[in-house]
Amino acid sequence: MANITGNFNLCTIAALLIINLIPDMKKLTLLFVMASVIICSCSKKETSDNPLLNEFNTPFGVPPFEQIRPEHFKPAYLKGFEEQNAIIRKINTSKEEPTFENTIKELEYSSELLTKISRIFGALNSAHTNDSLQTINMEMAPLLSKHRDDINLNDTLFLRIKSVYDNMDKFNLTGEEKKIVDDTYKGFVRSGAELSPGDKDKLRKINGEMSTLSVRFGQNLLAETNNFTLVIDSKEDLAGLPEGVIAQAASTAERMDHKGKWAFTIQYPIMEPFLKYAENRELREQLFTAYFMKGDNGNEYDNNQITARIARLRLERAQLLGYETYAGFALERNMAKTPERVLDFLGQVWNAALPVAKAEAAARQEIINKEGGNFKLGPWDWWYYTEKIKKEKYALDDELTRPYFMIGNVIDGMFHVANRLYNLNFTRRTDIPVYHPDVVTYEVTRNSEHIGVLMIDNYPRPSKRGGAWCGAYRGQSRDRNGNMIHPVVTMVTNSAPPNDGKPSLLTPDEASTLFHEFGHALHQLLSNSTYPGVSGTSVARDFVELPSQIMEHWVIEPEVLKVYAKHYQTGEVIPAELIEKLGNAGKFNMGFQTVEFLAAALLDMEFHTMTEPVEVNVREFEKKVLDKYGLIPEIKPRYRSTYFNHIWNSGYAAGYYSYYWSEMLDADAFQAFKETGDIFSREVASRFENEILSKGGTRDPLEMYIAFRGKEPGIEALLENRGLK
Repeated sequence: MANITGNFNLCTIAALLIINLIPDMKKLTLLFVMASVIICSCSKKETSDNPLLNEFNTPFGVPPFEQIRPEHFKPAYLKGFEEQNAIIRKINTSKEEPTFENTIKELEYSSELLTKISRIFGALNSAHTNDSLQTINMEMAPLLSKHRDDINLNDTLFLRIKSVYDNMDKFNLTGEEKKIVDDTYKGFVRSGAELSPGDKDKLRKINGEMSTLSVRFGQNLLAETNNFTLVIDSKEDLAGLPEGVIAQAASTAERMDHKGKWAFTIQYPIMEPFLKYAENRELREQLFTAYFMKGDNGNEYDNNQITARIARLRLERAQLLGYETYAGFALERNMAKTPERVLDFLGQVWNAALPVAKAEAAARQEIINKEGGNFKLGPWDWWYYTEKIKKEKYALDDELTRPYFMIGNVIDGMFHVANRLYNLNFTRRTDIPVYHPDVVTYEVTRNSEHIGVLMIDNYPRPSKRGGAWCGAYRGQSRDRNGNMIHPVVTMVTNSAPPNDGKPSLLTPDEASTLFHEFGHALHQLLSNSTYPGVSGTSVARDFVELPSQIMEHWVIEPEVLKVYAKHYQTGEVIPAELIEKLGNAGKFNMGFQTVEFLAAALLDMEFHTMTEPVEVNVREFEKKVLDKYGLIPEIKPRYRSTYFNHIWNSGYAAGYYSYYWSEMLDADAFQAFKETGDIFSREVASRFENEILSKGGTRDPLEMYIAFRGKEPGIEALLENRGLK
């Protein structure tokens, strides 16, 4: 403000000097002109040479990625700290009685710049990282932890928040505002606001160390994933592989300076086809073992000690806050509420799935025996013999369906579903900045009104972590004056890339992944909250997967397949008999899929229900847990501890069960559409949007679900959906 005033005074003096040099009759006109110039110049914000600190002069305010360099982030973060600290000081030094407006609302909007920077950095560091960003991440993690603790452990601020919480009924608050007050107060308590000074110091040390360890875990995992490549130089070792897979491997090898050879990485979309089709069992074992041993190779990227240390620190933190276990702390605000309820839920599904998985293993061993194979089925054999059974039983394999699942058509299919359900339109835009050439952008509208921006980034690369996720460069909310802030949402997958003149052709499972992440995107695009703290996906961890997983139900619905599943060369719509085969095979191999997932979910819960902060040997711990539940040796957990990014670096600690808990919800919720006889029922879709998608975290999740469905969900729909009933 001082600079603006200074500029104004200089402009005014200059204007007066000029006016005095001009004849009187022209002075009035010139005075108005000069006044206009002064007002315009003084209304302009000062610009910075750091683009992160400026308003983004781009379509829809998307970050100007081409201008942003790694060295911009640290000063931007520090500026964000400074701005938020100034607002906290303003709250704390206020002489007024604490109210929602002068305390909670001020706090809610205090981190606008910091949130902006964190969203941009986090999204880039996950999808297109480099050494500089990783260095910054490691440097900023403890500073961010300290900044959060400085706020959460601020006694003066907490007393003002508590005053508003205790006197909530005397303020005329909306339901959303009451939820914000409740979340804020309880969030501070759960962050240690009521601890003694000595315990607060202990908590700060724990938080600081955990933040650094989580970053290191993720960086190690990315390095390990990029650290292994299976290079094949004999064409005989490619026996069984489809031509498209071979061509992709040749292209990968050439990029790695192995021209004339074939290269396979442990990126999942590259590894999975090899495990399904390669006849060379020894090479299947080699590739699978490299994947299975990520982070557990005793090298510089080993995650064993990091994993054990994070688990111990989480328990120490939880017990410092008065909880017996970390899971008890983490689940308190989820739908499930308690570790006991989660373990009971997982146990019910496990008991239904394990016998099915054992029968599936026996069927695969039978084929091995019939073929004269003198070996026991190994984990690296499962995909190979599963494909054989699938082909024999259903006359179906992924190579038969791939031509009908061109990625562009799949995206058109999910847009079609969103249009039918929610009247949304998606327009390709090439004028919106992107952070990598693979990214495709769309403007989202409804009735010609702007809703948000969707960015889709589909293909694996060394700078991108594995898996699939959905985030936002900007979340939906309203500013301090009530003006709508539209979201900029990003969907990231690791689908098979185009190659050798062919477009990206997906498996039905990869198509489901796209629809899944699109469900998360819709949750953010259709959010209609006021405050950023409860908008979009700011919901309980075991509720957040409902909007994503319900979208998967439309993927192979015949009515939807006929819209988007077209042969990439001929444009022929997928034949009716192939649709029937997909439907018949929908519950195939479900014992394996369920058990490998649950094994990981149970590992997560066992790590986080420890009651003593003992030193853990991760390999021994895993074996003890998996033996306890009777996991058969032919199946390995979907994620072993040393590459379980969800729980050590992505917010799913004591929460990986959430996917199946949400499936209990989504299987039941999709029945609401089926019961009408119209999977595109606008009435049901409108209710789903109004009661769930638009609400964000403004209400209790069970209340939202009952408002949509009219009843609580049960486990029966989940078991039936998986063919386990």
